[in-house]
Amino acid sequence: MQTETLTVEDTSAETRKRRVLSGIQPSGDLHLGNYLGAIKRWVERQYEKENYFCIVDLHAITLPHDPEALRHRTRGVAALYIASGLDPDHCPIFIQSHVTAHAEACWLAGCVTPLGWLERMTQYKDKAGRSDSSERISTGLLAYPVLMACDILLYSADEVPVGEDQKQHVELSRDIAQRFNHMFGETFVLPEPMIPEIGARVMGFDDPSRKMSKSYEHIRGHLVKMVDEPKEIERTIKRAVTDSGNEIVFSEDPAKAGVNNLLGIYQVITGKTPERVEADFANARGYGDLKSAVAEVVIEELRPIRERYNEIMDDVSELDRILADGADRAGAVANAKLREMKERMGFVLPGGGS
Repeated sequence: MQTETLTVEDTSAETRKRRVLSGIQPSGDLHLGNYLGAIKRWVERQYEKENYFCIVDLHAITLPHDPEALRHRTRGVAALYIASGLDPDHCPIFIQSHVTAHAEACWLAGCVTPLGWLERMTQYKDKAGRSDSSERISTGLLAYPVLMACDILLYSADEVPVGEDQKQHVELSRDIAQRFNHMFGETFVLPEPMIPEIGARVMGFDDPSRKMSKSYEHIRGHLVKMVDEPKEIERTIKRAVTDSGNEIVFSEDPAKAGVNNLLGIYQVITGKTPERVEADFANARGYGDLKSAVAEVVIEELRPIRERYNEIMDDVSELDRILADGADRAGAVANAKLREMKERMGFVLPGGGS
């Protein structure tokens, strides 16, 4: 297999392709929201820019977790990346913890990040607010945004595809980069969040006011997993919450959130304009027709992915080889930036140097 070699000497934004880092936590089973909001778009655009695709396993341990489940899901996310169409020959696919520069850079960056910045992060306040004691809140949960910043900054990523709920973390990455650059000299590229207009927020089928999330996978009818069988997909979508009307059109009315969600899913999968989507349902007999049509396109979209995923997971030796290769290629870039961080901060480097 021919492996693309990443060049780390020339990293100026003017002389290289724009670089993009993307990643998903293996904290639960990937679902339709992960696919339509992220992975599908990555696959479609993987050859346009210099892409790195990561399974961010270090982020998955900030809350209590099952070790065996983490191990299985980490490989599972990687398998779904490939099964969905990401090309590991072209774009490195790697596990975050396999590139140790991420954890090391997190400590360095954390030492220049004000505590107040982290305490103001919305996700931290939300998760900490659910706990009845600070003894149950890990330091990792507080430092999570610093690690995410280093995930981005180590690769001089110009763009980071995120949902609206992660935009604040990319903005913090910019703040940390600017602070480091001011203290130690120009080191980091300032990343920009990329929020897709369509498909960025797939809502839960049980509650269309709440984003589809792995955190709610225990709630029956909330989500469709990427590896669900057709009957389960159909069952979940046909139970989707809608309103008491029968008009199948996009609407700003909050009461139509369930219909909007179903139409949005149909639009992203079919690639049709909103007008064409509405035309498809102009003669529908009601929401039952809408749900049947959405279930059908979802089943056909996920069918080849599920089949390829099962093939990959039946023998993970090739998957592990791909991940090792991806870590080598990503590590060449990340380790060079980590070394630059250390030089600028005044560390004595192994083998000489500043």
